[in-house]
Amino acid sequence: MERGSKRGSDGPRTKPPGAVRRRFDQFAAEVAKFGAVGTAGLLVNLLVFNLVRHTTDLPVVRASVVATVVAICTNYIGFRYFTYRDRDKSGRTKELTLFLLFSAVGLVIENGVLYAATYGFGLDSPLQSNVFKFVGIGVATLFRFWSYRTWVFRTLPAREAVASAESFLEELPEGGAIPGRRNQRQRVG
Repeated sequence: MERGSKRGSDGPRTKPPGAVRRRFDQFAAEVAKFGAVGTAGLLVNLLVFNLVRHTTDLPVVRASVVATVVAICTNYIGFRYFTYRDRDKSGRTKELTLFLLFSAVGLVIENGVLYAATYGFGLDSPLQSNVFKFVGIGVATLFRFWSYRTWVFRTLPAREAVASAESFLEELPEGGAIPGRRNQRQRVG
């Protein structure tokens, strides 16, 4: 018998992940999805900012506000239907209102950094504007992540999640088989 092997073992035993590990994995997945949507929003934001800045006579901060508003619209779609698609969908009006409110605060944070750099320190070259726009987006992103996950895209309360699961089970046909799926006894041999 090899050193370290257990008698009667059919292979390596793995314990199911603990509650802390599951929560960490869920949080990591949420951060990754938020980052994916955020990266798309960042690209939209910077693209629209530079497009508006170089094709119109709008001042830098106004061009930035236009770009931020366009990015907010695209981000809502990404967050609702990708990052937080499994979250509570009741109360869409409240969700959208809170999203717009917290996005407006993020807009002020983001463009406040650009405003301070442009009008407070005179840093107005295209490169400087993009750098401070990017820094502002970074600071605002931290606020947005916290506010969206805490207030806007809320998880279902445990009671509602259980009730939802129970109603799903009640809708199953006799025997509890899910339509279109074969159970252990129905295996094709």
